[in-house]
Amino acid sequence: MYNMKTEQLERMKHGTGFIAALDQSGGSTPKALRDYGIEMSEYHTEDEMYDLIQQMRSRIIASKAFSSNHILGAILFEKTMERKIDNLYTADYLWEKKGIVPFLKIDNGLEEEKDGVQMMKPIPKLEELLNRATAKNIFGTKMRSVIHEANGDGIHAIVEQQFELGQKIADAGFVPILEPEVDIRSSSKQEAEEMLIGEIENHLKKLDDSMNIMLKVSIPSVAGTYNGLMNDPRVVRIVALSGGYSRKEANELLRQNPKLIASFSRALLSELSVKQTQQEFDAVLLKIIIEIYEASV
Repeated sequence: MYNMKTEQLERMKHGTGFIAALDQSGGSTPKALRDYGIEMSEYHTEDEMYDLIQQMRSRIIASKAFSSNHILGAILFEKTMERKIDNLYTADYLWEKKGIVPFLKIDNGLEEEKDGVQMMKPIPKLEELLNRATAKNIFGTKMRSVIHEANGDGIHAIVEQQFELGQKIADAGFVPILEPEVDIRSSSKQEAEEMLIGEIENHLKKLDDSMNIMLKVSIPSVAGTYNGLMNDPRVVRIVALSGGYSRKEANELLRQNPKLIASFSRALLSELSVKQTQQEFDAVLLKIIIEIYEASV
């Protein structure tokens, strides 16, 4: 019997390519639209804003440049999951039309900084959200917290929260992407990354052997820092965020880390414009995708 999740898991484990992060939420949407050439004066309500970002995302996903030749998965925002592209819900369009594995961003943003980190805000309707994600054929989830400095208490708390939530998500049938981002501007970034790995290793030891997780991390200060974690059988894949680097910088750093693949958002969307013709848009998007793909493989 055909099992879609098994096929998607194999693709995530062994496929070549990267993950496209198309999950800008309420707070980051105005900037994403502005970068795309749509000013805040051009929309007046939240609904209008989300309609415009959906048009942008649909244009990207439906583009012939956006294909499984280079892209393994795509991370969606909740409102994107609930909407359709060519009469298919976005996750179904990604998998059925493109062969690209759909993920869902599930966090509600960050708490205020404490102990050098920003934990995730509570997700009170998690069960309801995961039920909707199941109905929409989502494969995995992603949630982000941020480490600003090498503070043992803070880093322990962040990893604890990520794994606790990751377990609930795995129990619901998804592959969670845990994203404890280390701020690239941190003056103690390398030390924070070493502490982070120690905490992740401790938590991995407690996991059931059948559990599958992914990690999304900042590109490390020392190349190869995450190689040890990649050998853990429960770690499906480790992906890297661009974290504020330009695409050129992020790609150069990524190349120094074999097996680490991209999961870029801003670095993927830069240079795209609402004013481009479809031909121009497709050409620019393909150029960007190939650059990121080559840095990932």
